[in-house]
Amino acid sequence: MSNAIVCFGEMLWDILPEKELPGGAVMNVAYHLQRLGETVSLVSRVGKDARGQGLLDMLQGYGLDTQYVQLDEKQETGKVYADMSNPHEVHYDIVYPAAWDFIQWEPSLAALLHRPDTRYLVFGSLCSRDVVSRHTLEQALKEAVVKVLDINLREPHYTRAHVEWLLEECHVLKLNITELELISSWYHPYEDKEQAVRLLSARFNIHTIVVTMGEDGALLWMDNTAYVEPGIPVKVVDTIGSGDAFLAGFLHSVIRKRPARECLVFANALGALVASFAGGSPDYDPGTILP
Repeated sequence: MSNAIVCFGEMLWDILPEKELPGGAVMNVAYHLQRLGETVSLVSRVGKDARGQGLLDMLQGYGLDTQYVQLDEKQETGKVYADMSNPHEVHYDIVYPAAWDFIQWEPSLAALLHRPDTRYLVFGSLCSRDVVSRHTLEQALKEAVVKVLDINLREPHYTRAHVEWLLEECHVLKLNITELELISSWYHPYEDKEQAVRLLSARFNIHTIVVTMGEDGALLWMDNTAYVEPGIPVKVVDTIGSGDAFLAGFLHSVIRKRPARECLVFANALGALVASFAGGSPDYDPGTILP
């Protein structure tokens, strides 16, 4: 079975106090999948500016397919200002509007999703904050086989109704523990994480849920079974993109048909490795992910 992946969403620059680094949750996922040897295409939009060209140059340098990244004559390439006062819990000011808010539905995207080797569509909640990209995502979801949602709840860029629509669409869900607690509280008092993922899975018919918990590790709900892996001690530089790396590692392992716990172990290890670097798309040797 073919397992090509389409990643739909934001690509941008994280503006840190001392430097700018490539970022955007969906771009980070695509980057790591490419580093792990998967077949991946990125669907996004950048401004016709130096920042946009810089992102394209970086991704093309790693061999990632960027032919579906659109150029915007009017809007600038996305930017996020990161508050690094606590490297374990980075806060973000996400500039609106940005080029990735205006991803257009084009015949080439339909053709990409209809290709016999395309199996996964990875998308986030942030990239559909504007009606233009949201409409394009709606079209893409109609064509997708396996839909993978990476929740990214950043106020004021979401509503409950918007999140519930995305949850109803997905087969695989990745979120962090804070997001799990929040979403679960919409329906019932939050008691514990395993009960929360079980109820969320049942409510929205989501087969697989992965929850990142920072230094406490990660939780996987798959085939009506919960798996928990402890955190991996690392010297944290920052946590930007570590959850995105986790998701890429998890999907890579699923594609390679590894057992559920091994999928969680590998994802956990890649997320921890990325936290030991600056930014969400660092250069690293995939052979060093596991000891």
